[in-house]
Amino acid sequence: MKTYDRVYSAILADHLAKYRQMVFLSGPRQVGKRTLAMGCATAYVSWDKEKDRQLVLSGADALAEKLGVAVPRAGEMPVIAFDEIHRYSKWKTFLKGFFDTFEKNCKIVATGSARMDIYKRGGDSMMGRYFPYRVHPFSVGELLSPSVPDDNAVRTPMPLAEDDWRALVRFGGFPEPFANRDEHFHRKWQRLRMEQLLREDIRNLTRTTELDLIERLAVILANRSGEMLVYASLAREVNVSEPTVKKWVSVLKSLYYGFEIRPWAKNIENSLRKTTKWYLRDWSGIEDEGKRNETIVACHLLKAVELWTDIGLGDYMLYYIRDKQKHEVDFLVAKDRQPWFLVEAKTSDTSISSVLGRAQRAIGARHAFQVVANLPFTEADAFDYTQPVIVPARTFLSQLP
Repeated sequence: MKTYDRVYSAILADHLAKYRQMVFLSGPRQVGKRTLAMGCATAYVSWDKEKDRQLVLSGADALAEKLGVAVPRAGEMPVIAFDEIHRYSKWKTFLKGFFDTFEKNCKIVATGSARMDIYKRGGDSMMGRYFPYRVHPFSVGELLSPSVPDDNAVRTPMPLAEDDWRALVRFGGFPEPFANRDEHFHRKWQRLRMEQLLREDIRNLTRTTELDLIERLAVILANRSGEMLVYASLAREVNVSEPTVKKWVSVLKSLYYGFEIRPWAKNIENSLRKTTKWYLRDWSGIEDEGKRNETIVACHLLKAVELWTDIGLGDYMLYYIRDKQKHEVDFLVAKDRQPWFLVEAKTSDTSISSVLGRAQRAIGARHAFQVVANLPFTEADAFDYTQPVIVPARTFLSQLP
């Protein structure tokens, strides 16, 4: 089975060489966080291992003594990786204390399969002590060039090998199913991942006993990727209250099952201001071709804006545009709160949407792309154009990290 380098390995190496702050790696189950942490660590501590858990519970001083970082060493600093440390109820207090005492003796990497910012169970502020990096599945750009993006953010277009493109569309970007490219493995992997998410992670996070209803909600949302998230309708379908369904959607987002995109309202007459759009994190199980292609673009854009933000290129956000007359553009990427480029995702349509140009003029975005999945790669740089333009998905996605 072929192995692929990760852009996050380069980001980790760059961070550890430059900064004193801890690294917080968060992302979905089986996205490769543990492999990344182990790849850069000289010592590895997993909360899931009983022996390691007892070491953490023994306190920072005892753990540092055991790991050989109680006193400074000559030469390169050792790197301590704490895997799934957020499962410890006092993880923030523990890491703060360990860092404050031993930051001059070692570097620290901590990972979590749930969003680490949701665990606010007491403890002092971690402000200034860590930098977060959000890990995503493979993307076209990462497969082509697993290097840290420069200040330009976007890259020169490059063709992805046909077999890699087909595997990415069919099996998704999670490392194991993408690399294996086997239908039987993929089905078993998907089933186990959903069982772990719905039966283990949700139970551990919420202590709820209504797992069957949350599973029902997850199944409904699996068929709604790219659609408006109407909580009142979902509440009726699951037969729970609207506040409850909002809470459960928030839990599913926190566990990286899916994500929401909010509407951009500035300079859009009669725009929607509250209704969000929902997308799955794993597009490989989406049967509808149009929804799958739109979700692929959504996941690539989310990865891009979060990666650009995490490495310090600016404050990037992902939105969509829709007014009360149902004129819609699928995506807007904003940099430092200013519109940068619009994206309309299509499967085969090469007639430029009139809404795309109208929205570009209204908000002043520099670029407007109609990204078409079924077009072959071309070498033309999409970001050379300022008027609305048709761009093959393979070309556009290759320019993102």
